[in-house]
Amino acid sequence: MFQLSIVDHIRLTFASVVSAYEGHAEAAARLARWGWYARIALMTLLGLACVIELIALKGGRPYVIAATATSALAFVACAVWVAMDPEPRIYAHRSSAAKLWLLCEQYRSLLAEVHDQTLDAQAIAQRRDALAREVRSVFEYAPPADRQTYDIARAAFGGARTRSYSEDEIDALLPPSLRRTKPITT
Repeated sequence: MFQLSIVDHIRLTFASVVSAYEGHAEAAARLARWGWYARIALMTLLGLACVIELIALKGGRPYVIAATATSALAFVACAVWVAMDPEPRIYAHRSSAAKLWLLCEQYRSLLAEVHDQTLDAQAIAQRRDALAREVRSVFEYAPPADRQTYDIARAAFGGARTRSYSEDEIDALLPPSLRRTKPITT
C-alpha cells in the first residue's frame, strides 16, 4: 500500500515549486539574452545600413542597391522585434520566479516548523493548504500561454518529465538541519 505523510507531501510540493521557480528564472534569462542579442543585431544592421548609404552617395548604383537591401533587412528585423515584443514575457517570467522564490522560502519555513514540532497536525495542514492556494494563484497569473510557460508548468507538475526530484535532491535544496537523516523504505 502506498502511504504519503503530510511532511512527504509538503516536501514533494516544495520540489515542484522549486522546479517552477527554476523554469521561470531560466525562461526570463533566456528571453533577456535573446532580447539583448536581437538589439545588438538590429543596431549592427542599422549602423551598417547607414555606412553603406554614406558610401552610396559617391559610390554609384551597386552601393545604392546594397544600402537599400541592408535598410530593408534592418526594417524587417525591427518589425520582427516589435511583433515578438519579448519584454512583457521577460517581466512576467521574472515576476513569477520572484513570487515562486518567496513561496519556496515559505515552504522551507513550514518544514522547519514541522521539524521543530512547533505546529500541530491541523496547523500544518492549514499552512500547507494556504501555500497550495498561493502557488495556484501564481500559476493563474503566470506569463502568457506560450510554449515555454507550458513546459515549465508541465515539468513542475511532473507531466512527461524524464526525471523527478529524488529525496537527495530535495535534501540538497534544504538546510542541513531539515534534511532526512534516514533513508525512506518502500
